[in-house]
Amino acid sequence: MNDIPKRNIVQKLHLVSVFWIIIFILCLIASSIITGVNLNLLITNISQFFELLKQMANPDWTYSNYVIKPLLETVQMAIIGTSLGTIIALPFSFIAARTVIKNKYITGIIRFILNLVRTLPDLLLAALFVAVVGIGPVAGVATLTIFSFAMISKLFYETVETIDLGPVESVISSGANKMQVIVFAIIPQVLNQFVSYFLYTFEINVRASTVLGYLGAGGIGVYLQRSLASFRYDQTAVIIIAIFIVVLIIDTLSNVLREKLV
Repeated sequence: MNDIPKRNIVQKLHLVSVFWIIIFILCLIASSIITGVNLNLLITNISQFFELLKQMANPDWTYSNYVIKPLLETVQMAIIGTSLGTIIALPFSFIAARTVIKNKYITGIIRFILNLVRTLPDLLLAALFVAVVGIGPVAGVATLTIFSFAMISKLFYETVETIDLGPVESVISSGANKMQVIVFAIIPQVLNQFVSYFLYTFEINVRASTVLGYLGAGGIGVYLQRSLASFRYDQTAVIIIAIFIVVLIIDTLSNVLREKLV
């Protein structure tokens, strides 16, 4: 007799699951109709995709000599942009953290500003900076700086709010000011996480700088855009392989460093 209620519950759960799956499928179909997605066009032109892969199957390795310098420029853009963004994000993170600043109006205003900056897509920022300063790495560095600032500031202040308040209260009771509290009670608790978030953002920026370069913001993306525009897919293959190798190396090193910090 006890199995009957359990069976009814299982049947109800199945019905609820089926209901939400149907809703999801209907929303997916409605979204594709509203946005004008043509799956038939994708299916009928899939042969062109394989033709493109066929042309990329024979990379022009002589082009690798031209790839090294812009590839290094891409990594340099990511390093500079991440570093500048982190430096700017640090003071904002401590002001936005309610464990440091007790005034909710101040923290609320800072968080609102950070949320506004975070809503700006990096591609939009790149297009704006290319229009302002012209094509080149300066636009890419400026874009990555703002992107890193928006991302790191949120991660940092959320980390600061999870600290153990015991050391903070001990330092305050000894007569320390706000800056001394941050230096001696907060930073030692969050330093490892800060470095981990810095490395994580750097990984993202290496990938993002490739796309930003496609818009003219410097780096290897400029050469990627040129090769695609001139239908030199053999050169495109070399660029993609080079990007893959660099990103893989950076990801591996970053993961090793983060594991040691944990």
